Amino acid sequence: MSENWLDADDRPWGRWEEYLNESGYRVKRIIVHPGERLSLQRHALRSEHWVIVSGSGEFTLDDSVTAVGPGDRVFIPVGGIHRVQNVSSEDLIIIETQLGVCDEDDIERLEDDYGRA
Repeated sequence: MSENWLDADDRPWGRWEEYLNESGYRVKRIIVHPGERLSLQRHALRSEHWVIVSGSGEFTLDDSVTAVGPGDRVFIPVGGIHRVQNVSSEDLIIIETQLGVCDEDDIERLEDDYGRA
């Protein structure tokens, strides 16, 4: 993919790329490598809408775990405890739209495989 992003960061689980950042909303592409997972986390100031575009995973929201794959959509309300794990042999790619106060500091990690909680 061409480098049309505004910002990007490599993480232990994969990578995120920011494509749009306006007042009240932001759009990112999240890439989770095979066998990796995001922190179990929540946000106090934003909700998120995810669309799975490639790969497959297990999505956790509060006490529910759901299998997700291409075309699936999930909504994460403000304060929703969530994470996703890639359970496939290819990258899990998610388009994430954040609504609210979209700041990288608005993350509370409850559990983390990489010592960041």
